[in-house]
Amino acid sequence: MLRVMSNETQLLLLTRAGYEGDCAAQVQTVAAEAGVHGFCKAKADTGYLTFIAHDPEALAHWFEALALDELIFARQLCLAGEPLDDLPPDNRLGPILAAIEGQEFGGVYVETPDAEATRPLMRLCRKFTKPLEQSMRKRGLLDPGNPDLPRLHLTFIDTTTAIPGWSHPGQAAPQPMGIPRLKLAKDAPSRSALKLEEALITFLSPDERKDLLRAGLEAVDLGAAPGGWTWQLVRDGLMVTAVDNGPMADVLTGHVSVEHRREDGFTFRPERPVEWLVCDMVEKPSRVADLMADWMARGDCQRAIFNLKLPMKKRQQAVMDAVERIADRLEDAEIDFDIDIRQLYHDRDEVTAYLRRV
Repeated sequence: MLRVMSNETQLLLLTRAGYEGDCAAQVQTVAAEAGVHGFCKAKADTGYLTFIAHDPEALAHWFEALALDELIFARQLCLAGEPLDDLPPDNRLGPILAAIEGQEFGGVYVETPDAEATRPLMRLCRKFTKPLEQSMRKRGLLDPGNPDLPRLHLTFIDTTTAIPGWSHPGQAAPQPMGIPRLKLAKDAPSRSALKLEEALITFLSPDERKDLLRAGLEAVDLGAAPGGWTWQLVRDGLMVTAVDNGPMADVLTGHVSVEHRREDGFTFRPERPVEWLVCDMVEKPSRVADLMADWMARGDCQRAIFNLKLPMKKRQQAVMDAVERIADRLEDAEIDFDIDIRQLYHDRDEVTAYLRRV
């Protein structure tokens, strides 16, 4: 078991502002299932929380096997020490370097919660990263790009408080703060294209993207208009049947790779099985879950990416109920499946799910 800091007392998680309670509830559930008991400290609309275990050794053992994709509402995670308070604005480096002395890292993420109060700190994080990396290299604390070394996370809560932490290679989000740097193309019909792009990057490995997103494969987009998700799939080379009674964007109208069917997304079925089903309809999560399970059970698709729009309260329960409905339907049909669910950066009051046959 790797020990990086002398006072690894808590799990630090970044989340979407307003979802601290949902993230805390799931973290405690997952921890309890692993035999780790503790409590969360969370404040509404701060964009972060901490989980403090009653037994620090149990926390450390659990962290060894914990992966970010196990946590629906977490954007980033690290095993953290106590906050470094009262950092002098003219010499923040000194106390920070002292706190990590004696350990070598393969990378550095200087982060802050993505919340209204802390968003101005993003500029500080960007400016502080390079001096920190340079100082760490001079002291032998940083071997950039070494895949065998842990990553340092330094999370600023305000201008004079930072929480040091670390994660194993490949354990946490591959971008600082768990925010992918995606740019919306000028001809994209809507910003929803970024949701599907992020989902494909999150759920599929580079090899899977090469194999499953290519010319010759077919997809159906339910509730497609104005066409953000259809546009993303077409850009990846797929032939897409876009199902929506509403109009599609001009860039997709008459496109050789798009067939627009003005039909109800809940009653449409393909003439032959397709590889992909995608769906971003504004509906109750239970109804969308039933629809996805029906497509999979009937053999209409091999895999599906879809959004579940969440209620104002009991959001984690709504997600779990949807998963249970899918599981019941597919188990009755004797179909083996996997499902991953994450609240992505480009999601709003929703989560994105990836369901596939195995």
